[in-house]
Amino acid sequence: MNPYDAAHALAKALRESPEFKEMKKAQDDVKADISAKEMLLDFRREQFNMHKQQLSGVEVSQEQKEKLEKLFEVVNMNSLIKRLLNAEYKVSIMLQDIQKIISEANKEIYDEELIGSTEDLFGEQEYEQ
Repeated sequence: MNPYDAAHALAKALRESPEFKEMKKAQDDVKADISAKEMLLDFRREQFNMHKQQLSGVEVSQEQKEKLEKLFEVVNMNSLIKRLLNAEYKVSIMLQDIQKIISEANKEIYDEELIGSTEDLFGEQEYEQ
């Protein structure tokens, strides 16, 4: 089978999967409820800001962590949002599993002797950081 055809078949299978359909339905339901949508967007903004702060090397305070945890608890009480978050989780697990399968093929394609290991390319110290 042509890899491009397989990729298109995979995309179609993803769109037709129960996990994908549930996520789309849950998204539509949250979008239809303005308060749920705003609550979710506020939570995601806080999540994003904390992640951005961590990536920039700034330590996240305990208060910030607690605030995000409390926001998650509140958001999780909304049945529409909870359903969406669960659906997103299931889709992400499925995509991770698919990525793992594809990665296995990559290991067979690339010969480490010919491209070098990450330690060879970057040195052990840099790789560990």
